[in-house]
Amino acid sequence: MKISAIVHTYNAEEHLARCLDALQCFDEILVVDMESTDRTVEIATAAGARVVVKERGAHRLAEAYRDFAIHEATYDWVIVVDADEIVPAALARYLYAEIERDPEPRAYLIPIKNYFMGRWMRCYYPDYILRFFNRREAHWPYAVHSRPSHLGPEIKIPASRTDLAFIHLANESVATWVRKMNNYTDTEMERRRARFSPLQLLYAPAYRTFKTYVLKGGWRCGWPGLVHAVLDGMYRFILLAKLLGERRSYPDMERDARGEC
Repeated sequence: MKISAIVHTYNAEEHLARCLDALQCFDEILVVDMESTDRTVEIATAAGARVVVKERGAHRLAEAYRDFAIHEATYDWVIVVDADEIVPAALARYLYAEIERDPEPRAYLIPIKNYFMGRWMRCYYPDYILRFFNRREAHWPYAVHSRPSHLGPEIKIPASRTDLAFIHLANESVATWVRKMNNYTDTEMERRRARFSPLQLLYAPAYRTFKTYVLKGGWRCGWPGLVHAVLDGMYRFILLAKLLGERRSYPDMERDARGEC
């Protein structure tokens, strides 16, 4: 039983070498690059990866190419990795043992360790991501934070097995979070549009902050937990405000432009 490791890249030279080094135990490393302008392709080639360069166009998210990538891979079992993530050797051994034990198609939800303002956000762990599955009949939609559809059951790797968790190398700062927020909200508008109501602006952002800080335990992460919770609420507010802006007409502006009283 063989596994293809897939990495999506765009100007990802900062962490890519460490990411690819951790993937050497897999049978194939496939890098799908979105026309990087830095040393990303050079680093991937030097690491022995098979590199496919796809036109980036207007796409700003890796999800735009994940469906292409999983079907471009050589083997049916695929593990999808971001260029700033590390797959521990223990996880690789675990996954090989699992598919040797039972080759039937299924998917695995893998815990991930995220860092923010220099601190491991234990309050958000395990933050499961679906990244290992059999690609037969699978499809990955183009939407921010989307997950693949597939045939077969989903299996959660126990959160207690912290040795099997992805390691997210990116230590996100407030500036990084805010910069990503604009791109992510632009992309998420499509799937939120049908269920949008202006009244959501009155309660949804505040509830998002409350949920993150209190219900999900952000308070246990000190000041970084509080900042992260507030940014979560801000994300929801910006998304809803953008949707409202799409629906609104601007009678005052149009009236003033015509010079009417």
